[in-house]
Amino acid sequence: MAREVILYIGVSLDGFIAKEDDDLQWLEEVEGEGDTGYTAMYETIDTTIMGKRTYDYVMEHAESFPYPDKKNYVFTTSEKGSTEYVDFVKEDVVEFTKKLKKQEGTKIWMVGGSGILDAFVKENLIDEYIITVTPHILGSGIPLFKEKNPQINLTLIDTKRFGQFVHLHYKVK
Repeated sequence: MAREVILYIGVSLDGFIAKEDDDLQWLEEVEGEGDTGYTAMYETIDTTIMGKRTYDYVMEHAESFPYPDKKNYVFTTSEKGSTEYVDFVKEDVVEFTKKLKKQEGTKIWMVGGSGILDAFVKENLIDEYIITVTPHILGSGIPLFKEKNPQINLTLIDTKRFGQFVHLHYKVK
């Protein structure tokens, strides 16, 4: 059985995952409750995938690498090799992930960014969408979904409220 890929992400009510300058400060300004399901999701994965811009943002804003107990892949055109926690990958993200899904392990978290997400949606590589909606209308920014995606039918698994956040959990049919 193939491993599943999860998208666990926060989004503004008007569909943006970040402001145009990659700013995510607005996510931290919301009165939440608990960890909005993060711990429960994190316990189901053993691998993360992210783009270089997302990795750079994480490293700039975190005191230490936040996923040290997972296998972590960062897709880049500039970096080579590995660090203590991350393997930098210059391969095609879609083909690499298809191979990864066939390997032993638990779920894979597609952390971000928008370029990888767009490729995954267009290839229908995401098995679960866990989207937390924030009480913001940003007006512009980096959209959760880009244009010309295929139709993907989903089944609603759960909804939860965490303070001002609304958590939506879907599986692909």
